[in-house]
Amino acid sequence: MGVFEAVGEAIEIGRRADIPVDIIHLKIAHKDLWGRMPELVEKIEAARAEGLNIQANVYPYTAGQNDLVALIPPWALDGGRGKMLERLRDPALRQRMRRDLLNGIEGWYNHYTAPGGWDRMLLVSFTQPQNEPFQGKYMNELIESRGGDGFDVLFDVLLEEGGSVPTVYFHHTEPDMQLALKQAWTSIGSDGEAVSTEGVLGEQNPHPRYYGTFPRVLGRYVRELGLLTLEQAVHKMTELNAKKVGFQLRGRIAKGSWADITLFDPKTVIDRATFEQPNQYPEGIEYVLVNGRVVLEQGRHTGERPGKVLRGPGFKKGSP
Repeated sequence: MGVFEAVGEAIEIGRRADIPVDIIHLKIAHKDLWGRMPELVEKIEAARAEGLNIQANVYPYTAGQNDLVALIPPWALDGGRGKMLERLRDPALRQRMRRDLLNGIEGWYNHYTAPGGWDRMLLVSFTQPQNEPFQGKYMNELIESRGGDGFDVLFDVLLEEGGSVPTVYFHHTEPDMQLALKQAWTSIGSDGEAVSTEGVLGEQNPHPRYYGTFPRVLGRYVRELGLLTLEQAVHKMTELNAKKVGFQLRGRIAKGSWADITLFDPKTVIDRATFEQPNQYPEGIEYVLVNGRVVLEQGRHTGERPGKVLRGPGFKKGSP
């Protein structure tokens, strides 16, 4: 299903069920559709004009993280990882996979054609020593190093790595992303997990959004480019997100609300994490308060752990 059909389906579900809709990771993630974000925005605006509560979420990068196995056609994944690995050892089935990657399959999102080439696939991490030198490098570099057909290298490395290589795909464009980012109905999210520059977590190459999403917006898209005002950006990161999940006492500074506060310097705040070297903390953030207690002070963790599990209005006591 293409992005226009998917957004249309989400809107129709919202209409029929009379429920709010939040489109996660609004983007144009295929080179054949690049430049068509205005049409997508118009489609959502038309639904909102009907009175439907349609919103979206954006992260400020032109790449998304998935896995190298996402390149494998769906039929070859049937039966689980073990069956897939068996098929990768079969020369005839490898040729069939190669044809499908080149020609596509009706209704299948093709991770090979979407970004436009091997040089737009960043290899995040490996488990096998012979492949570790290519951690943080692009798929075309691995192919060039090994020589031969790129598809054979793809199949071989998946076999060596047990069927999984976390991979970042550069499959959308800056103009499309910026247009989505500045819409009043889009909030900002990192889609990241808890990470650290030290220990086991610091040995991997995650998407830089894990470290840099919010300072990147404040530094690049507010201060440098003027795409958003500071107030608009902060609202998109805080209250707009909190309201979507029904949190009334989060996301804004007000009497009676929980004191989740980040103190930053708008003149210096910026992300430092890159796709090649993501394990870098941002600059310009000196203090962070969680539930009213100082957790980050002058750039250093205080040891306080006042965080709480936040559950939305749909939570039922006794459920996982």
